[in-house]
Amino acid sequence: MFTPELKKGSVELLVLALLAEAPRHGYQIGKLIEARSRGLLTFRVSSLYPVLARMEERGWVRGRWVEKGEQRLRFYHLTSPGKAALARKQETWRTYARVIDELTGWSHA
Repeated sequence: MFTPELKKGSVELLVLALLAEAPRHGYQIGKLIEARSRGLLTFRVSSLYPVLARMEERGWVRGRWVEKGEQRLRFYHLTSPGKAALARKQETWRTYARVIDELTGWSHA
């Protein structure tokens, strides 16, 4: 339903928003996106890890390894620069949606 380009443009916003709620690991992030979108958005976990690594390099998130039984999971949490990046991305998406609404005559009810 959604093009890969649209999904690619939104993944950082979605990940940052979920990490603003609580620290999470990659698999959990992917499952939450899928659940909250009622299956309309899905991301393979393998595609989320490069995004998380890139965001960690930028200083937006910080990861740490946690032992859970026999599993070793990398949990990510949002940093102060990540909160600022989230605010910028949210504003960009709001502006984009408003412009699309104005150009097409649609409005959010």
